[in-house]
Amino acid sequence: MVAMPEPDAGVINQRQSLVAALRKLLPEDCVIDDERGLRPFECDGLSAYRALPMVVVLPRDTGEISRVLALCHERGVKIVPRGAGTGLSGGALPLADGVTVGFGKLNRILEIDTANRCAVVQPGVANLAISTAVSPYGFYYAPDPSSQIACSIGGNVAENSGGVHCLKYGLTTNNLLGVEMVLMDGEVLRLGGKQFDAEGYDMLGVVTGSEGLLGVVSEVTVRILPKPATVRALLLGFPDNASAGACVGEIIAAGIIPAGLEMMDKPAIDAAEAFCQPGYPMDVASILICELDGPEVEVDELVDLVGKLARKSGATTIRSSTSEDERERFWLGRKTAFGAAGRMAPDYYVMDGTIPRARLPEVLNRIGELSREYGLPVANVFHAGDGNLHPLIMYDSSIPGELERTEEMGSEILKLCVEVGGVLTGEHGVGVEKRDLMGAMFTEDDLKQQQRIKCAFDPDQLLNPGKVFPTLHRCAELGQMHVHRGETPFPDLPRF
Repeated sequence: MVAMPEPDAGVINQRQSLVAALRKLLPEDCVIDDERGLRPFECDGLSAYRALPMVVVLPRDTGEISRVLALCHERGVKIVPRGAGTGLSGGALPLADGVTVGFGKLNRILEIDTANRCAVVQPGVANLAISTAVSPYGFYYAPDPSSQIACSIGGNVAENSGGVHCLKYGLTTNNLLGVEMVLMDGEVLRLGGKQFDAEGYDMLGVVTGSEGLLGVVSEVTVRILPKPATVRALLLGFPDNASAGACVGEIIAAGIIPAGLEMMDKPAIDAAEAFCQPGYPMDVASILICELDGPEVEVDELVDLVGKLARKSGATTIRSSTSEDERERFWLGRKTAFGAAGRMAPDYYVMDGTIPRARLPEVLNRIGELSREYGLPVANVFHAGDGNLHPLIMYDSSIPGELERTEEMGSEILKLCVEVGGVLTGEHGVGVEKRDLMGAMFTEDDLKQQQRIKCAFDPDQLLNPGKVFPTLHRCAELGQMHVHRGETPFPDLPRF
């Protein structure tokens, strides 16, 4: 459990002065400082960690974000950017001595440009709302996290979110054309635009997935894609996890890149079927959902080929969707799997690690062993096509010590991912959850190099402190130059 600092008398005085200044910059309903109003912002989807922010502001445009950040920069006040609060790594966890900047009022779609196949949106727009808005024009936005009905595009940029269709169409970074971003001192930057590539260094790539450590995204330009002519999904059932994992390798080795390739094990299947009745086979140990899209003749051929590969791998159930309604039902169970897990235990802890596809059977077996060692049930739901695992560890927070045991088991799973050649996160981010595991993947020199990038954007280290880096070095001791209008100051900074 992460212990967050409690405000002292100095913080209280600072808070009163800051709130008064913020109310001069923003309308009354855009500044929240009462306890009841602050409660909805005390945690994100990783709800094991909670803390009340000092104050929450809800700016309505880029200018208001800039003025808020400039004020906080002048006063040395920390900032925590927050989207819809659906994050699962504690990345938007507030600070008792910091300002949470929420995107709730920045929820407009500013432009749909079908000629350039893009849309310009504010950061508080929900992921699914983009596809809904461009659908009448025959387009959609490809990245589709399970929380897409609620998660915001600004949060997607911060975490480089993926979704079930990331295997073929990529994560947020592959579908992002440009961002407008406000730096901590209030300066507004534009990176990229409607063009397919920008000149110079890939600063857009640096910002995507930076978890709010470099700036506050105020506008996003995303790539939209034409809807495919034909889409069909295969529901494949297997007698064990190893067979399903082997089938994933067979599909990819055959040169087939499905639009989505997802796997669920028996506990997840049972929970999903009880929750929303998607029609999953109940006599199997695991299922794969394989979606194929493209011209009808190509899809027909690939459906037949994947069916043969599944049968070769030991599949006992092979069903192809015969209607759009049936295809959506296949996905309904997968998309609601996290919520369905609530039927299995009072609490669950969602992990996020990525491994080479070839190691799937071995890693799943080891997760099963860890489940027995720790006495904690696990349901596996994940993006099998790209090896992004989401084990759900079931526990009861009312039992003393069980949360701590759950976190320990989760750490073992993540270290296992690194050991087999994978990484600590695929799309949920590092936040506070994986912060202290960064040393398992990176050397001290690696971490210092990453912190030099942060110092270049945020030399006072006021943006989302306490996230990602287990040890935060002073910018001066890293020798980092902050380029800003040709000046390169090296402020002497305290450690957080």
